[in-house]
Amino acid sequence: MNTHRIHRVAKLTGLSKDVIRVWERRYGLVKPSRSSNRYREYSDEEVALLRFVKNQMEQGATIGSLAAEGHDSLVARMRIATPVSPEDQKPHDRLLDDLMGSLDPLDKAGFERRLNGAVAVIPFEEAVQRILLPLQRRIGELWHEGRLSIAVEHYVTKIIQQKLFSVMNQLPVNEFGPRILIACPEGETHEIGAQAVAYIAATKGCHVYYLGPNLPFSDLLTFCEKITPDLVLLSLTEVKPEAAALQQLQELEQLATRWSVAVGGQGARAMGDRLRDTKIELLDDLTALHSRLMMLLSTHRAAARS
Repeated sequence: MNTHRIHRVAKLTGLSKDVIRVWERRYGLVKPSRSSNRYREYSDEEVALLRFVKNQMEQGATIGSLAAEGHDSLVARMRIATPVSPEDQKPHDRLLDDLMGSLDPLDKAGFERRLNGAVAVIPFEEAVQRILLPLQRRIGELWHEGRLSIAVEHYVTKIIQQKLFSVMNQLPVNEFGPRILIACPEGETHEIGAQAVAYIAATKGCHVYYLGPNLPFSDLLTFCEKITPDLVLLSLTEVKPEAAALQQLQELEQLATRWSVAVGGQGARAMGDRLRDTKIELLDDLTALHSRLMMLLSTHRAAARS
């Protein structure tokens, strides 16, 4: 890993040397090493973290709220929000190829041994982004192409769900965090993406209500009235025909008159043009999701202090 002196870090991040020193000394955001002649030396990851913090502040977060989140949490969030480079993804591509090879013919022991071993050696947030979600996408594509049986698709999906729920069950309930309702509307049966979003939101300090797949609109509306969510996040994976898409949009707009509503997934992206003139937010990747969560958390903390 490369190291950089502070004047170089200033050029790479667009921050002044004085700001970098303050963030180091007052907030402990970075922890540079010292060279033999006592110059500060910052790692590539610390440079990336400074860029990430600067970007978060440009989107409305405060340095105080980011510092309160803690160095390790910020690094973990940065790793998820930062797009994976082709070079970084190559080892995971090989792993995914091996996992797919264990499914036809099915080698249950080999598949689970490889998957469990890979997930165990990296932070779970990275495992979600680099292994579990890409694996689910590959499985879904093969099933749609008729190259994988529905039974095998169900088998892999359930294993991924078990891992997500197992980790989520170990997280504390953030009773005083902003309330986020996460669900898949009626007709939406693929919930892996929504489960991953629920996990990420919970790790950031949100009070998550996860309602799962195929939730009728009337029940969604009733539940919102009971809990008064700060944000409703809905996973739309199915690209619907015109009439069905318009009906769903009308329901979402009705919901958005009373609560903040955001949508994500392939189906949501297909509705992107229609969403522009509505109050419904489109969160089309993990970076957008993290930015929205941090904005929500920052607003919630400010309200709690007032």
